[in-house]
Amino acid sequence: MLRPVPLPLPTPAGRDLRRRGGRMLALAARRLGPPLARRTLRRSTEPQAFARPLRLLFESLGATFVKFGQLVASAPGVFGDSVAEEFRSCLDTGPPVPVGDVRAEIEATLGRPLADVFAEFDPEPIGRASMAVVHRATLPDGRMVAVKVLRPGIERTIAVDLRLMGPLLDVLAFRIGIPEAGQLVRMLDGFHEQLTEELDLQNEARAMEHHRELAHALRLDRIVIPAPYPELSGRRVLVMDFLDGVPIDDRARMAALGLDARPLLEQLVRAWFLTALRDGTFHADTHAGNILVLRDGRVGVLDWGIVGRLDARTLRFLRRTVAGALGDESAWLDIADEFFTSYGPALRDGLGLDRDGLAAFARSVVEPMLTRPFGEVSLGRFLAAWQGNVADPAAAPPPHPSWRRFLARLKRQRALHVGVARHGGRGTAFDRGTFLLAKQLLYFERYGKMFLGDTSLLADRAFFADLLHPRDEQDAPPGST
Repeated sequence: MLRPVPLPLPTPAGRDLRRRGGRMLALAARRLGPPLARRTLRRSTEPQAFARPLRLLFESLGATFVKFGQLVASAPGVFGDSVAEEFRSCLDTGPPVPVGDVRAEIEATLGRPLADVFAEFDPEPIGRASMAVVHRATLPDGRMVAVKVLRPGIERTIAVDLRLMGPLLDVLAFRIGIPEAGQLVRMLDGFHEQLTEELDLQNEARAMEHHRELAHALRLDRIVIPAPYPELSGRRVLVMDFLDGVPIDDRARMAALGLDARPLLEQLVRAWFLTALRDGTFHADTHAGNILVLRDGRVGVLDWGIVGRLDARTLRFLRRTVAGALGDESAWLDIADEFFTSYGPALRDGLGLDRDGLAAFARSVVEPMLTRPFGEVSLGRFLAAWQGNVADPAAAPPPHPSWRRFLARLKRQRALHVGVARHGGRGTAFDRGTFLLAKQLLYFERYGKMFLGDTSLLADRAFFADLLHPRDEQDAPPGST
């Protein structure tokens, strides 16, 4: 798969920065002033006292900030369940775009009138996200399509917001001491990269075409990925097949249609891990709105604007973790070496284990997570915990008695490194690929508990063993990724 091409953002005008910056400061004072005053006066405040004011601030600022809020809502393993739940309203639909603006954008992209392209075009959008809207249309030959159009001026808005967002979060995190802002500082670079890729819808079209070909070659006949129409698309407009179905977590509607999600989810998990373990790339936004159970009994996978990519080191770690859970004893020593390389002092001080001891510890934690039924484990939180990102270490479930002490120490160490990095020193950079991986496992954990509670992630051991086998000797991604 070709690497997505980030879109260069325009240089923000000084007047736009001043206008937007003034609004940010005014709204920040309004939303965050009361909890700051309570803390200054030493009145009791809840641990998540700033979560709601910060969410209200993001929603008031809209656009890029709402998109950032969606990351918080999707990452309870990073921020904690209560904070992620507070930000769930950021997942709701964005404001409407006048249909005249949508028409103008499509006609500018295609160079011809809308009526010459579509026999019918529904003026009411079927989807309104923070960066784009989606309309249903019919081609002259009767095929039904979905038309995705970027919001007018979104590139300029994002350029201004990203220029101002870093200083704002720095102040909130390191001068005011809002913990949620500290986590967001670590995400900012990866968030910038994600947005600049999403602003070119041709990246999404290429991702869809690549994974369509892969699904066909591997005979994943129950997986449906919309076909893009390159001749009707461009950087700001994407025309693709329209898929009619119900979200995979809507049990009532699936029951009414007589649909069974279990075999579909089993194949979906296999398909997702196939690309993640083979190439280090994966669909990175698998929330229920993007996974539809179609009326013909197949499963549709929508919205390929975010594709996760793992670097060679993280991919090898993931592959060796799966290999260990499948019975490769040498994998646990490789995993121990990786943790010593990454966390050295925190491991020695927190656990007091040598290489063999750490390998045994890793196995006691990891193996059950991958081999026990979904109903008995917390897979997404487990992966986030290994990163030192769990907001509440006490919520992590592994059995080793030193686990919570280790995570608490690791979390403090990472927080220190982040603060140093943002002020010119060495620090721990945010790993966007691993974060996106953890986020998808949180989604799969939810679906697994709903439909696969009596089976494990690695239940199809032969499939995963075959998937690892061709590259046992060289666990590095091919150059084509």
